[in-house]
Amino acid sequence: MTLSFPNPSRSFDEARNAVRFTGHDGMFEVRFFVEIAALAKSDTALAGTAASETKCLSAFDNLRTSIHQVASKAYSRDRRSSYTLTAADFR
Repeated sequence: MTLSFPNPSRSFDEARNAVRFTGHDGMFEVRFFVEIAALAKSDTALAGTAASETKCLSAFDNLRTSIHQVASKAYSRDRRSSYTLTAADFR
């Protein structure tokens, strides 16, 4: 099977300082976290400002396609049940 993202929901995880979303490989759910620093690197509206839940979720929405591509690439290298995507993953 291949990784897909049929559920568009995402949430802000204050404890991890990241946005959480899920992917699915067949019947298996895969959790992903995108660090705020990774979002700020790619989203000019978030860069250089205080990160709020609203800004982080908006940045995620603006970058959703590229985030899903990076998540798929990470999953194809090493199939696990959870990933944290960092700024280094978004080269």
